Amino acid sequence: MKPILIALALTAAYSLPALAQDGPTLFKSKPCAACHSIDTKVVGPALKEVAAKNAGVAGAEAVLAKHIKEGTQGNWGPMPMPANPVTEEEAKILAAWVLTLK
Repeated sequence: MKPILIALALTAAYSLPALAQDGPTLFKSKPCAACHSIDTKVVGPALKEVAAKNAGVAGAEAVLAKHIKEGTQGNWGPMPMPANPVTEEEAKILAAWVLTLK
């Protein structure tokens, strides 16, 4: 019985989505870095600026995740941010990670 439980636990652990601490790895694997950096403005704002602007804002994580996935325009000037090839879960992970930056 115990080997079955261990096997089930291992299977569940490996099938869980990436956690928020995987944000940096996910950021590097997506096209985000073409327009954003952590500390300085590139085409879009520095991610630390995004975090500061959204610090303490209720629902910020969900809004950022939606912007990451679907794109947005007008929040940081006239340059639009295109939709990104991410899943809902990846967008949530990225948004949660961005909000941790200081």
